Amino acid sequence: MSTLSQRIRTRSANHSEAAKPPFENEVGKEQDQAQVVHDMQLEATQQAKLFDAQIHKLKKERRFFAKARFLFPLGILLGILLGFILIQPSDFQDIHSNLLLLMEEYDISLRIPDIDLSRVELEWRRFRNNIPEVWKLNNDGREFKAGEAMKARGLTAHYPIVLVPGIVSTGLESWSTSPEYRPFFREKLWGGFNMVSQVIFNREKWISAMMLDPVTGLDPPGVKIRAVEGVGAASSFMTGYWLWSKIVENLAVVNYDTNNLHLAPYDWRLSMWNLEERDGYFSKLKATIEGFKKRQGKKTIIAAHSMGSTVMLYFFKWVESPEHGGGGSHWVENHIESYISIAGTHLGVAKAMAAFLSGEMKDTVQMNPAGAYVLERFFSRKERQKLFCSWAGSASMWIKGGADVWGDASWAPDDDPGSSHTHGELIAFRQAAVPLSAHDITRPTRNMTADDASTWILERTPSTFQKMIWTNYSFGIERNEQVLKKNALDPRKWSNPLEVQLPNAPSMKMICVYGHGKETERSYWYAHGPHDHEESFVEVEPSTCAEPTDKCKHTLRPPLDSSFSRASWIDADYTQETTTPKVRNGVKMGEGDGTVSLLSLGAMCVEGWKRPRWNPGGIKVTTVELPHQPAPNIPRGGANTSDHVDILGSTGLNELILKVATGVGHEVEDHFVSRIREFAQRVRWD
Repeated sequence: MSTLSQRIRTRSANHSEAAKPPFENEVGKEQDQAQVVHDMQLEATQQAKLFDAQIHKLKKERRFFAKARFLFPLGILLGILLGFILIQPSDFQDIHSNLLLLMEEYDISLRIPDIDLSRVELEWRRFRNNIPEVWKLNNDGREFKAGEAMKARGLTAHYPIVLVPGIVSTGLESWSTSPEYRPFFREKLWGGFNMVSQVIFNREKWISAMMLDPVTGLDPPGVKIRAVEGVGAASSFMTGYWLWSKIVENLAVVNYDTNNLHLAPYDWRLSMWNLEERDGYFSKLKATIEGFKKRQGKKTIIAAHSMGSTVMLYFFKWVESPEHGGGGSHWVENHIESYISIAGTHLGVAKAMAAFLSGEMKDTVQMNPAGAYVLERFFSRKERQKLFCSWAGSASMWIKGGADVWGDASWAPDDDPGSSHTHGELIAFRQAAVPLSAHDITRPTRNMTADDASTWILERTPSTFQKMIWTNYSFGIERNEQVLKKNALDPRKWSNPLEVQLPNAPSMKMICVYGHGKETERSYWYAHGPHDHEESFVEVEPSTCAEPTDKCKHTLRPPLDSSFSRASWIDADYTQETTTPKVRNGVKMGEGDGTVSLLSLGAMCVEGWKRPRWNPGGIKVTTVELPHQPAPNIPRGGANTSDHVDILGSTGLNELILKVATGVGHEVEDHFVSRIREFAQRVRWD
């Protein structure tokens, strides 16, 4: 229409400049006006037809599954399906109380009559009983089978066993009695559907409750969150999503119960030091194991999953230390029969680095655009990063060993031949994702190795986080045996297997078992934006304390000033499936179990702990790799999955644990399906 206006103005100007007799001028004006109106009508008609044609074309090209007539019924069906899978019959009795709690939270004054839902509960129970077991996420037809096979061999419980969960596996509940948190007293804030409802309807209060004090690393004022106790603390994350329940079921078949089986839950947000300082976690674990030995006269089996393996390495040094556990150098030898590390995060996890830097990981950047938009609007990268940086426990998964383990700018132990880009550059940059202004000029950020990335990430975190890192952890590699012995008195070193030695326990057996065959995030392509002037962290004056015992000093690096800090994020627009390694949404894929890289899972097991430098007692270390072979028609993969979490339900792992627990652990032998021995030999151990 703007073209028509210009045409009208041009013609009007031309006619006004023409010198004509008055009569002819009047007639000409009428003819011109009629012509203009006619032209306008024609052009409007043409534009309307063109617009209609474009709309018709878009509708025609739009796929059926993108239309509302498909999406609306699909949403209803998915909702019903989730209800079938997740809602238990007993949940109906809680609907009334949950509604009242929600109304109280939002100050809604409305009387809800009591409704008898017993009939609905009965019908729901009857309907669920008719669903095939294989389609229930919590039950898939394999319940108790591994245990029954062992029982058929005449095997029964022989050693007491302790199960140690991984990060985010343990449920956390509120013990806060302050008025603002009183409505969910003794309710789960992590795990279960109450967590989901709090995140959706009460997000700000949930975040403030889950976030730890940035200075103390403990509960903020007015908040008290504690780990749920008992076997149920980590059996399932929520109704329908099992964790340790398969293992517990099979152990029960061979005569295990709460008298000889202990699940040791912990608040995974806390640093190792604060686990003992606040909750007495390691003291309680030591007492439990000593109690088993006193009552049953036998050593204990420990099975730890994921971050739990790091917690146990710390425990072994803590319990021996004269200033802490006081058990002496022979305590592990006298009390631990076997230690099973399940998908252990021994050398750290790449996704932890991305989470601390930008609040991202493969799971967030590979969401579809709609899901990514909702996540960012509902729980932004900044908010996620701030939450992660308050959880000191998750920093135990910071990658360890630097370039000697993870590679440099030209090489990495797990690079494939002919790789177009090395995994040794943990963080690499293509270009600025957002054009920079003339006032936003900084030198280009170079690609970074593990050492470079660690420093670079710390520079972009608050000083409180830096203090937490330096007072609780160490991520280097120590080759001097005399220094390794001295490190037995330094709690900062205890969670790093490259800086401490295994216990002097020659009779203890150690088994590393993990999955392989699922693409795993190994390194990243990042993008830069303009300077980020948003201050999202609470800062404190830099501290000179370098360890929890305040025995030495360390000068902290102050966070970068906002004028020098640029926003960075995983370059999700970059995907290249034909290169080696594959790049998917800015994530360079490598080998592993879907969460932890193969190097972290197995390098210490097949090479590092084979060396007397880190294993002076000569503990026998057996490595068992389970291939990831999920059944496509079974939720969570079935009996042969080896995903980082789902491996807890795999038949191979359950059989291994049962063999060790029932006294036939000698049947467990090395089994490899990956190139971990080749990769481990390339690590610069010396």
